Amino acid sequence: MHRTGHRSLALLAVVSAAVVGLAGCDAVGGNSPGPSGTNVQRGKPSPKPTPAWDSSPGSIAAVGDSITTGFDACSVLSDCKEVSWATGTSERVDSLAVRLLGAAKAAERSWNYAVTGARIADLPGQMAQAATRRPELVTVLVGANDACRDSTAAMTSVADFRARFEESMRTLRGAAPKAQVFVASVPDLQRLWSQGRTDTLGKQVWKWAGICQSMLADADSLDSAATERRNTVRERVADYNTVLEEVCAKDKRCRFDGGAVHAVRFGTDQLSRWDRFHPSVDGQAKLAEIAYRAVTAESP
Repeated sequence: MHRTGHRSLALLAVVSAAVVGLAGCDAVGGNSPGPSGTNVQRGKPSPKPTPAWDSSPGSIAAVGDSITTGFDACSVLSDCKEVSWATGTSERVDSLAVRLLGAAKAAERSWNYAVTGARIADLPGQMAQAATRRPELVTVLVGANDACRDSTAAMTSVADFRARFEESMRTLRGAAPKAQVFVASVPDLQRLWSQGRTDTLGKQVWKWAGICQSMLADADSLDSAATERRNTVRERVADYNTVLEEVCAKDKRCRFDGGAVHAVRFGTDQLSRWDRFHPSVDGQAKLAEIAYRAVTAESP
């Protein structure tokens, strides 16, 4: 072979080696290792991060006040936890626990620590009780009794409300750090007055039982003093809901309802036929529906 032929073959070999080298750097396929310094493999997706919110918890504990105990839903001035929106077993309500766990499991894996008349000051103790069960979800509905006092001057201050709710969350986190928390907004008490004031029997119960006098006293009065008093209660409830939302937002395992419960326009069928203030069985079912939507939503 001529010398020129040798040079041509040598040049071809160099070019071929360069092409192979470039292909080895840029074209990673199948299970071939990736570029130096990375564990990424072409065609194999990165693992998805574990979601902070589980929409199908395996156990539920409820804390709060008379709304969660089913007060006045079944009989006058009595609790009826079987129709509780959170943990009730009644088919008429289809509670959050039943919707998430099924009827059989709900009876075994849900617990109701709510107490009629409870205020935010009682919540840390309820949280401590709930935490002993190591629940995967805790529901919170509290605040109405902090605004429902004998007078507006006796209402829980916004600062105290915040401090107690923060304490409640710390209490839960200390014993059950992975528990999820669903926080319902405080209902619109002024709306409940507006709806119930047309019922004569309900107004008599309001007065006789002393229910939420800061809002319900002199139910038929529309003078400036009564209007100002009711507006003061309405504004305090709005402030409580802001606190619930802000404190909850600081915890990655807490979800606020976005004001959904506060926005409910309860009709007469959804209010207790005895006091026209607390939710009836139908009202409890409405609350269960709202909670279920919030808990199972992809995002708050």
